[in-house]
Amino acid sequence: MSSPSPVEAPPHVLQLLSQLHRMSLEQEATISKTGKVFSSVVMGDLEGRRPDGNPRDAFDQLMLDKFIALDEDKCQFMYQLICSMGATNIVEAGTSFGVSTIYLALAVAKVKAATGKSGIVIATEKEHTKAAIARKYWAQCGTTVEQEIELREGDLLETLKSGLLNIDILLLDIWSALALPTLKTVQPHLRQGAVVITDNTISGAKGYADLLAYLRNPENGFQNMTLPFTNGLEMSVYMPRSQ
Repeated sequence: MSSPSPVEAPPHVLQLLSQLHRMSLEQEATISKTGKVFSSVVMGDLEGRRPDGNPRDAFDQLMLDKFIALDEDKCQFMYQLICSMGATNIVEAGTSFGVSTIYLALAVAKVKAATGKSGIVIATEKEHTKAAIARKYWAQCGTTVEQEIELREGDLLETLKSGLLNIDILLLDIWSALALPTLKTVQPHLRQGAVVITDNTISGAKGYADLLAYLRNPENGFQNMTLPFTNGLEMSVYMPRSQ
């Protein structure tokens, strides 16, 4: 018997989340034979089919109307993690249509209400069309979600260069080649004990090879564990040595 969802939200929000997760799974099934989409694998397929083109551009075009949301159980884990840490400053690298962002915002709102702390979910999305649709879904959820999110549109390596302070959690759910540069951009702003969560680190290990090597190098200050979710979920706690 599966555990009930830990997420506390109005019925219309829970219904919307269920609908969006269902749509995401249906769309992933049309792209990948395994039912899950890994950017490095899809990029390799596109490169083989279009050797004269730019596989990254082709990947971006393919993903324009695809949800590819973080799995529902992983979203629920993120919600629990935020609540247990008392986290209120979150960076989500790879917002897409904003499904997982709803969970982050609900959890941050709950923590802020209980503790009186300030904070925000900083979401990132480079595609204007996706950003607009994400905002639409957040509006459907209401102010409890909307007011907790700051969406930064554009190249996240530029939009995350400033305005970060004492980040509690960084969620990496993006094109694998961007994961390490994104981490290095945010790392100076991670607080002691901050957590970095990276999706699909078992099935997508090849694409994440440079990121995982960096995270697992003790000199970089992270303590790591691969959590046993489908396709892997890397949990990296930032505990740098005192200078």
